[in-house]
Amino acid sequence: MTQFWGVDADPTAQGRIKGAQPVAVLDIGSNSVRLVVYERHARALTQLYNEKSACALGRGIAQSGKLAEANVAKALDAIKRFALVARMMRVGKVYILATSAVRDASNREEFVASVENLMEVPVHVLSGEEEAHFASLGVVAGIPGFVGLAGDLGGGSLELSHVDRGIDTSGVSFELGVIRLQDDADGDPRQAAQIVRKRLAASLLQTVEPGQTFAAIGGTWRSLAKLHQGLVDYPLHMVQDYSVKAGTMIEVCDTIVAAGSLKTYPGSAGVSSSRRDLVPFGAAVLSEILKAGRFEAVIFSALGVREGYLFGMLDPAEMSIDPLIQGAEELSILRSRSPAHGNDLVEFTGKYLSAAGITESNDEARLRTVACLLADIGWRSHPDYRAPQSVDAVAYGSLTGVDHPGRAFLAHTIAIRYEGLKTKSGRSLTRLSSKAQSDRAKLLGTLMRVAYPITAAMPGILPRIHFEVQDSTLVLHLPADYAFLDADHLRNRMSQFADVAGHKGAKVVVG
Repeated sequence: MTQFWGVDADPTAQGRIKGAQPVAVLDIGSNSVRLVVYERHARALTQLYNEKSACALGRGIAQSGKLAEANVAKALDAIKRFALVARMMRVGKVYILATSAVRDASNREEFVASVENLMEVPVHVLSGEEEAHFASLGVVAGIPGFVGLAGDLGGGSLELSHVDRGIDTSGVSFELGVIRLQDDADGDPRQAAQIVRKRLAASLLQTVEPGQTFAAIGGTWRSLAKLHQGLVDYPLHMVQDYSVKAGTMIEVCDTIVAAGSLKTYPGSAGVSSSRRDLVPFGAAVLSEILKAGRFEAVIFSALGVREGYLFGMLDPAEMSIDPLIQGAEELSILRSRSPAHGNDLVEFTGKYLSAAGITESNDEARLRTVACLLADIGWRSHPDYRAPQSVDAVAYGSLTGVDHPGRAFLAHTIAIRYEGLKTKSGRSLTRLSSKAQSDRAKLLGTLMRVAYPITAAMPGILPRIHFEVQDSTLVLHLPADYAFLDADHLRNRMSQFADVAGHKGAKVVVG
């Protein structure tokens, strides 16, 4: 009889990266046990599967010094299931990380042995310094070039590290996890704030230069970010790279703490039941950190210890890869008619900018490259829905290495590429972009609309075409064997683009 979880043939769908070997991380935390399976071990990680079980292993550790028997049983039941999932998904390598609760428990050896027996993989019990290190690498993995202080708030501990362009220093751990803090404060968020203030009084926060950015990692802080997005009706419901002024977040956190309730506080209705009573303690920690460090802003990271651990295993060449461009290249391979055409489009748009004397910053060039790589991902959809479905894939997809204004720019560009300047797709996101970004999206999107009637998304054609600006008139030069392309469709697209770009007119020259 064939086993229910697979057959001899490769079960990988054509919508997966060919030859990719899944890798998984089992994260045994103080609040939850989570298995995350990634498509492959690369610079840009894509999740194949993500499941957690709220086991609260850290509950009562401060008082008893032991992992509670009932919580251990719940965790091991979840891990049994996770072991089967990993086998079903043919995961090539599983890494098991255990943090504060296991680290501090007197009965950790017995628990670790049970986990290793189930998973047949060694458990890495992270020290506080290691946890801080990998959490900061998680920030770097998702926000390249981040400079500031990174903080990872778990159920049992808080880790802080200075981060400067990929290098972390001064990693320290504090007994300030939300479960531990809830126990220590007898369930009172106001008392918790006082405890946090006292324990952080002589910390590295005193060495932070005023005006820096604090990167917040951890499930409770992610819930707090989502809560804030709901309060302000934020148009992009995504935590990764969500940035808020420190003063604004302090005010929100202090209001939650002052409510003195674990169930009813501003925004509580939008918080999951498993996190609702922990958010006030996460708010107490975040507020005290932002005040003590005199930060300018807080940025939330959905990537943490798990992703940082995998990132730290890459060789230097792989670490230096841009995760946004790698992610866009993968999406292009999986969804475009011709991925090579995306590269031609990068060159084509660059040739226009050069001919028009338009300069661009490194970040603008990077986003232009990504937009070109993603320009054809909606071709399989019905024509009426290519724009909105492409916008959804870009704005709400798993790409990392891009902030929210950047996502809005990419979405706006792709919407115009499919629907023209009158597009309504992704309109709610445009408030996240500056006027300069909006104008640039119009320029790039309408230029893409010139390219596709010429190529039908096939490669090798755009490299033979070039631009020239003559007395403010835009000239598109076609080779003689492409003379048949000089038709109304292309001329109309050229005319529209010339208007957007500020040229007096446009014409097509053959030969």
